[in-house]
Amino acid sequence: MRVFRRRLFRRRRGTRRHRAAGTPGIAGPRAARVLLGCLPGVAAVVALVLCAHGVEHAAETSARRGTHRPAAMLYTAPRPHIVPRSQWLGDAARKQPRPRYDDRVAAVFVHHTDSPNGYDCADAPRILRDLYTGQTGTRDWDDIGYNFVVDRCGTVYEGRAGGVERAVTGAHTQGFNHGTTGIAALGTFTAGMPVPRAMLHAIAALSAWKLGLTGTDPRASVRLVSSNGLSRYAAGTTAKLPALAGHNDGYMTSCPGAALHARLPEVRQLAARLQGRPTGPQEGHSRRAGSSDPGALPSTPQSADRRWGS
Repeated sequence: MRVFRRRLFRRRRGTRRHRAAGTPGIAGPRAARVLLGCLPGVAAVVALVLCAHGVEHAAETSARRGTHRPAAMLYTAPRPHIVPRSQWLGDAARKQPRPRYDDRVAAVFVHHTDSPNGYDCADAPRILRDLYTGQTGTRDWDDIGYNFVVDRCGTVYEGRAGGVERAVTGAHTQGFNHGTTGIAALGTFTAGMPVPRAMLHAIAALSAWKLGLTGTDPRASVRLVSSNGLSRYAAGTTAKLPALAGHNDGYMTSCPGAALHARLPEVRQLAARLQGRPTGPQEGHSRRAGSSDPGALPSTPQSADRRWGS
């Protein structure tokens, strides 16, 4: 009997030890197997959390990089002082239709007004009124053709109505009035005539500002579509022209005069520096296309192209 009780007691004690091995909190074979079985799931959860955090962090970093572009890549120039047309035109303004606009300014055409050079700069407003009267009266234009006029002292005047910051369709370069700005130098600058330095600097500053609104390098070449067969290019032809060009680059004329045209490379370089562009051989960084060529600007023939070629 005692032997049987001892064996029974030992069996019960062994049973308790066996059960204790599976009790939570006690390291036993079963607990180890359960823990090992749970590890892959826990690791997966941790990996997912870390991955999500990494993706979110990367997205935030990318967003921050995208919103903080280097200011040097914008290549803009400050707007120069521009005398509004109301100050020089006054009561001489005629009734005219509403201005027309293009979507952007891709190029600048430089002109001269073919008028006397020896004027006092205080007389520039009167000379501008005479030009306006001649173009709207004798030539029957609806407004002065040039978007801007610069005098020998470097003063910039608003020409054609519509807003100096907008892409106003001018009447200055037949075939290429659309998507361009016409800047006229007040005077005559044929071969041998001196071009005032203040005038050159003002043309450069104005060109740098207008072209900078579309991120165009003044030293670049752009593609423009001719809208009139009376230009140097047949209607519909895509012409590759300087972004800062002379009138005679797009139209068969001696304007802006040999002396002024010869100074345009200097004006281009100065305008590029005013935009903050690096000096060197590289030219034509366009914000719109990322190259020297922002793409051909489509142009449709309109009355301004057929009638206004000067």
